[in-house]
Amino acid sequence: MTDPVQPTRRQMLRLFAVTGATAGIAALSVPSIASTPCATDGTPLQFVPKTQPDPKPLDNELVRYPKCPYCGMDRTQYHHSRHLVQYQDDLIDATCSLHCAALSLALNLDRGPKAIYAADFGAKTDPKPLVNVDDATYLIGSKLPGVMTQQSKVAFADKTAAEAVQKEQGGELGDFDTALQAAYQSMASDTAMIRKKRADKKQHAAHG
Repeated sequence: MTDPVQPTRRQMLRLFAVTGATAGIAALSVPSIASTPCATDGTPLQFVPKTQPDPKPLDNELVRYPKCPYCGMDRTQYHHSRHLVQYQDDLIDATCSLHCAALSLALNLDRGPKAIYAADFGAKTDPKPLVNVDDATYLIGSKLPGVMTQQSKVAFADKTAAEAVQKEQGGELGDFDTALQAAYQSMASDTAMIRKKRADKKQHAAHG
């Protein structure tokens, strides 16, 4: 049963948009910007996933969705933290992390998710297989390194596996909604961190 004190997933997404927390999204966009404007620029439609409807997104998904559309990171390199959002119209947003999946969900408020998948961090195979987040247990705020965030949030298909890692790495266990709320709460500081890292990288490249 849902705790009435806790906000629902959709309420959190709407609150995130209303409070203007998406102001830092520009810092996370892919560095290359299209020179030709699209007809949907300046409207909510500009954030619609730029993919064809895909009723079977898990089939060979790392080959078909190799890059995160929000930060440009390689999803195979970050296979252990990647997420995939399948919306009700079968449009797909495949991201490198929960951080970027949270951006997708916030920007597509009127497009309900049909399913959301996360990498099973506890799996012994590489790349990590995807699991429906409704069946996952998240370890939040452990000593494990985060992806696009200072506060790591990793998913496990097996709660026992999550508990074993928790004993070694600390952190708190929670469901997807708890992890998503944590992602939104850390969005401002994470955006500042990412912006600084990218600026430092550009400065280093400029000086050879």
